[in-house]
Amino acid sequence: MSEELIARAHRRFKACQDWESTARQRFADDIRFCYADPDNHEQWNAAVRAQRQLDGRPMLTINKTHTHVLHVVNDAKENKPSVKVHPVGSEATYESAQVFEGVIRHIEYISDAQTAYDIATENMVAGGIGYWRITTAYTDDNGFDQEIFIKEVPDPLAVYLDPNIKKRDGSDAKYGFVYDEWPREEFERKYPDAAASSTTLGEDIGGWLSNNRVRVAEYYEVVESKEWMYALPNGDGTFEFLRESAMTKEQKQLIKKTKGQELQRRKVDKREVKWYLIAANAVIDESRWAGKYIPIVRCVGEEIILDGKLDRKGLVRYMKDAQRMYNYNTSAAVEYGALQTKAPWVGPIEAFEGHENYWATANRENYPYLPFNGRDELGNDIPAPQRPNPPSSAPVYMDGMQAAAQEMMMTSGQYEATFSEQGNEISGKAIDQRQRQGQRATYHFIDGVANAIRYTGKQLLDLIPKIYDTKRVIRIMAEDGEQQQIQIDPEQRQGVVEQGDDKQQNAVQSIFNPQVGTFDVVVEIGPNYQTRRQEAFNAMRELISAVPQLAQVIGDLFMANGDFPSADKLAERMRNWIPKEIQGEGPTQQEQQLMQQNQQLIQMVQNLGAQLESKQNLEKIEKQRADIDALNHMALRMENTQKAMIDSFKAETDRLKAVQPMMTPEAMEPILRKLMVEILKAPDPIIGDDPGELNGGNAFAIGMQGTTVGIPLVQEPQPTAQAG
Repeated sequence: MSEELIARAHRRFKACQDWESTARQRFADDIRFCYADPDNHEQWNAAVRAQRQLDGRPMLTINKTHTHVLHVVNDAKENKPSVKVHPVGSEATYESAQVFEGVIRHIEYISDAQTAYDIATENMVAGGIGYWRITTAYTDDNGFDQEIFIKEVPDPLAVYLDPNIKKRDGSDAKYGFVYDEWPREEFERKYPDAAASSTTLGEDIGGWLSNNRVRVAEYYEVVESKEWMYALPNGDGTFEFLRESAMTKEQKQLIKKTKGQELQRRKVDKREVKWYLIAANAVIDESRWAGKYIPIVRCVGEEIILDGKLDRKGLVRYMKDAQRMYNYNTSAAVEYGALQTKAPWVGPIEAFEGHENYWATANRENYPYLPFNGRDELGNDIPAPQRPNPPSSAPVYMDGMQAAAQEMMMTSGQYEATFSEQGNEISGKAIDQRQRQGQRATYHFIDGVANAIRYTGKQLLDLIPKIYDTKRVIRIMAEDGEQQQIQIDPEQRQGVVEQGDDKQQNAVQSIFNPQVGTFDVVVEIGPNYQTRRQEAFNAMRELISAVPQLAQVIGDLFMANGDFPSADKLAERMRNWIPKEIQGEGPTQQEQQLMQQNQQLIQMVQNLGAQLESKQNLEKIEKQRADIDALNHMALRMENTQKAMIDSFKAETDRLKAVQPMMTPEAMEPILRKLMVEILKAPDPIIGDDPGELNGGNAFAIGMQGTTVGIPLVQEPQPTAQAG
């Protein structure tokens, strides 16, 4: 088995080498060209470089290609694709998809996956391809829980994938290698047993072993087979579809009892991935990979198969000739100027006689004056020495540099607006369209990163239920960086069970079963969260500057997007200042309408109450007024009655005075008695002619200042027979 495995691995490795040999050589040339500088002169042809160095001629490297590459790479870093998980079926929910996204962000965070993405993007744009890997490792030395990690691949030439892949993301690869060349001494020190069993020293086995080097490779291969898939009844009329390899002991026993006759089943493909560590012709280690894909993700720029040969390229390949042309014209222009000396002095030889030392050093020394002979021996005038016109630059080289720079922009699709140079565009829309033109020419590189990250998310969705298969608590991360703790429970029936709104630190906020539901992965491309946060802060600042009243509406959001100390505290204080209904924490619009109607009803009730109270007060006033009128009338009648009584007493008194001298006291008694009876029989001014209505007919009442006084009635005695 081991010998067969080694032979298969060596054969497949050789197939990869033959398929990618030309593409890899060009990849290395493109990378060297992209990162050339004035010290290594990698943008110059080797023969030309050697000749110029021999002749001592200028050989300048003005690397504009690297700047073009950086614009694409940094745009990809700014608009980093992100994995989005969508529920598809089989009890998958939106909440479970959100937790899956949080777990993936957790994996990216602990892995520093952004570094792996950036390295692969740089290699892809410069050379045509980049890679990263997915691995697993134990969380610590005191347990068996594992974590998933995304690892960078600094050297893309250390990776081989199945040459027969048809899909661009490489998800259909049947095998792959990640290898390194070790010094023989280090290999023998670390793996002495493998070194002892390897081929004898000095024998070369396809480049796997030499006197000084040993090839050590991680080898992945897919093993495909068939297995049964059963439809197990749930008891409620529904079925659960399970593969034989994923069944529990109880489920397998149930199938044995039914002998498979009453259950619906069919054969399906079974895909397993094996991992081996191979050095030379020895298998050092082996295991089974948890996922169903080769855990190597490739990030491809341009890939084409022409005449049965593979070729990959990035942005650099198209710019090589224009860059070489620019370097040549720059060097030639410098050489043209350097080969010209300073302009000499020109004049008759008689003018210099006796002053040769001054004129011989005039191009090196700054003399305050230069003496010359103005007349010859015969007294004739001698013209003063003069300089000819100084040397000028060669226009052909300047034109060549401009043409080369323009051709570099043409081959890359990145024009002046891409580099923020002022063009003929005036409006902001025109400038934006000009910038988008350069982005469209290089967007396939951004799309290549997106495809690779989508495939990474696809692998993680496959791995998470298999790696996080025991109860544990992990910390997941939202897009804005907020963290929360969830408990993974594979025995839970539902995908996600919320634990409430507990925001305390180290509090489990939900329970998650990654094995429930079916999900799919999409990728969104756009500015990362920090970039969008800064853009939102600037946009809201302009809004508040234009309309200051908006500070009472969006002030808390404005401060929350600030990237300065105490911005979060300012946001919290402004949130307390903003009305609750604006924050969405107050009553809804329907509730506000009901509250308004209720307030109107309360106002109506209050108005009716006021009206009723006013009517009652009016009735009370009217009653009091009637009582006052009655009292006034009573007082008037009492006054008239008293006056009548006084007048009656006065009349009787006057009559008695008149008859008193003629009558004896005995005769006066009947008269007085009759008089009193008549007075007492006078009608009462208050109760009328029936005094018996008050006090049972035994008294009459006189109302005076609210007081009732009862006076006993005196009955007139009836005459007797004797009195005759």
